[in-house]
Amino acid sequence: METYYIDNQYISILEFEKIFNSNAFVSLGENAKKSIVACREYLNTKLEKSTDLIYGINTGFGSLCNTAISKTELSQLQVNLVLSHACGMGDEVPTEIVRRMLLLKVIGLSKGNSGVQLETVERLLFFYNQHITPIIYEQGSLGASGDLAPLAHLSLPLIAEGEVEFEGQRYTGAEIAKKFNLLPIKLQSKEGLALLNGTQFMSAYATSCLANSKHLWKNWNLIASMSLDAFDGRINPFQDNVNSIRNHPGQIETAKLIRQFLEGSEIISKIKEHVQDPYSFRCIPQVHGATKDTLDHCSLVIEREINAVTDNPTLFPDEDDIVSAGNFHGQPLALILDFMAIAMAEMGSISERRIYKLISGSRGLPPFLVANPGLNSGLMIAQYTCASIVSQNKQLCTPASIDTIDSSNGQEDHVSMGANAATKLARVIENCFAIQGIELLNASQALEFRRPLKSSQKIENLHATFRNGVSFLGADRNTSLDMKAALNFVKNSL
Repeated sequence: METYYIDNQYISILEFEKIFNSNAFVSLGENAKKSIVACREYLNTKLEKSTDLIYGINTGFGSLCNTAISKTELSQLQVNLVLSHACGMGDEVPTEIVRRMLLLKVIGLSKGNSGVQLETVERLLFFYNQHITPIIYEQGSLGASGDLAPLAHLSLPLIAEGEVEFEGQRYTGAEIAKKFNLLPIKLQSKEGLALLNGTQFMSAYATSCLANSKHLWKNWNLIASMSLDAFDGRINPFQDNVNSIRNHPGQIETAKLIRQFLEGSEIISKIKEHVQDPYSFRCIPQVHGATKDTLDHCSLVIEREINAVTDNPTLFPDEDDIVSAGNFHGQPLALILDFMAIAMAEMGSISERRIYKLISGSRGLPPFLVANPGLNSGLMIAQYTCASIVSQNKQLCTPASIDTIDSSNGQEDHVSMGANAATKLARVIENCFAIQGIELLNASQALEFRRPLKSSQKIENLHATFRNGVSFLGADRNTSLDMKAALNFVKNSL
């Protein structure tokens, strides 16, 4: 099995996704190990020689930051922190997201600014490599003092507490430790805080949603091209000259892709009776392009975050400095998670409008894209469903990042709510896959009413592949089966 080494290097989004999706064995490099050990030794020495209060290391937490803790109780303090903060509620976090959290937590702790034991980081890697997945819940993080509740549940199995999933079965933390002959980690000073402070819940969702958004964006341009041809649309709005003079990179790229996808189409090249198309077709470069530019911006922020140290306090051994600050605050992520949700919801919104035009009975297409309309309702209600999903996306796009609620007796008096932004975004992304599948269902149906004319080779290949799983709708049938097949196709086969 291929081994990837985390060794204090900068990890790009593309590289992170490659590591995660390759199922490679991940290990700490020598530089990372030295950094982790040196930082831990520095903290041990500091505590031996100093009587100063250091937040979260020899004090209580939150508004209890001025409460001193004796040296004999520092380990118990960290255990108590993990246990008391495991307050998650709601649905269980998907396995993929939890595994991303494990990997991201290792990357953050490997920088040598957190004061954790090498053994602790290697145990997290053991869970990741063995596919031992802690059970975590969606609700509980305010996205400010780190993703406290989710990361507490992630950390419980380290001390033989909590629950995990392994090979389809659920085990307690104690049971999984026994199964693998693992001794519970004896948390030392600061370790619980290092584990719980951090943005890995938000970051895990951010990386996953970004990857899915890029997948959606790429495929939506192809499907929109099929819709454009099926609607007998014009190619003029996609010319290079008209898009270049506005000079937005995403718009220019979108227009170029549409031109490439439709190159050689008999339908797009024929003389048109209409002078222009509705916005949902004519403005594809502007709308899809704006989303692409948004995703590019979000990608930069997420990439910085996955390479960052986001726990607190932060240790600087070479400078003999321990700083209690706010790197755990999720505002950078909260804003772009909301931004990404809006950008992707707009892709769904314009897609639904193209569907609406395709079923409208105009430009030589039959109403609701079915022969003998009246007796048959065709794809009438598929558009209803799509409209419902689009409406839900709009509701989910109410920004979470504009909200804040005091916590910890007012000590933590401004929070990002980035965790809520993350889980909302994930729902928007899932909805977008459903919308995209419905557009492909309609576009494929409409294209067949243009026969004997052919679209481009690229579009015809897509149409033929899709038809292997979803046949032409000649008369009414259980449309939900076709919609589910279309959803599966755009998620897994396109």
